[in-house]
Amino acid sequence: MTDSPFTTLRVSADGAVGHLVLDRPERLNALSRTTLAELAGAAAWFDERREVKAVVVRGEGRAFSAGFDLDDFRSRPADGTPDDGAELGREMADAVTGMRAVTVAAIHGHCVGGGLVLAGSCDLRIAARGARFSIPEVDLGIPLAWGGIPRLVRELGPAITKELVLTCRPFGADEAAALRFVNRVVDDDAVVAAAEELAAELATKSAFTLTSTKRHVNAVAEESGSTAQSFRDAEILAAALRDPESRAAGAAYLERRTRRGETRR
Repeated sequence: MTDSPFTTLRVSADGAVGHLVLDRPERLNALSRTTLAELAGAAAWFDERREVKAVVVRGEGRAFSAGFDLDDFRSRPADGTPDDGAELGREMADAVTGMRAVTVAAIHGHCVGGGLVLAGSCDLRIAARGARFSIPEVDLGIPLAWGGIPRLVRELGPAITKELVLTCRPFGADEAAALRFVNRVVDDDAVVAAAEELAAELATKSAFTLTSTKRHVNAVAEESGSTAQSFRDAEILAAALRDPESRAAGAAYLERRTRRGETRR
């Protein structure tokens, strides 16, 4: 087994199976700027290891990911811009999607906003029965960025994507399976084992046929819902942050969350 020293992730390769673990359990694996950059770096790390055919992607602790780290993005560096987070998120999602190995997301707990985009960037998804999904960006007064819209349209279709993104309503694992966002639902304590079993099965197959099939499917999906214009997410996000009504909506959402005593989404 080999390990690589990222600060917010754990990555390892054990023969043909790799593991990528979001390792910020105290933040419910919220996606900071550092985490987004490290996820893109982890994708490159696995690509350098030609023996790895399948990678299990999961979160440490109580959640897969609570989405983008609100505190981190609110306290961006003085030389940073609102575009930075959108660009980092887009680059992360493109890097995970473009990995040579087949990725299997093991989703438990909360899978929120940008965390759902990360899951959607993986090739296959297994959800714990108690997993909870939501896309709260519109309630925050910002659009769903990071290439999330075209990815969801490809997986769910336009009408369901509009409903889930515009209403921000949460949904459970069984509905996610019915919508075909996840491949399989298993008991909560079996989700990691199920993902590892699937990755091990994939690892018995030819690396060439795995990668060529993945790229073929992705190419067809790109024709039906291209992510090529996702670079414009940064422009739209910046515009939302300048819009008074959108900013007021975001402030009201955060105030409601504070009143409820929530520290995460």
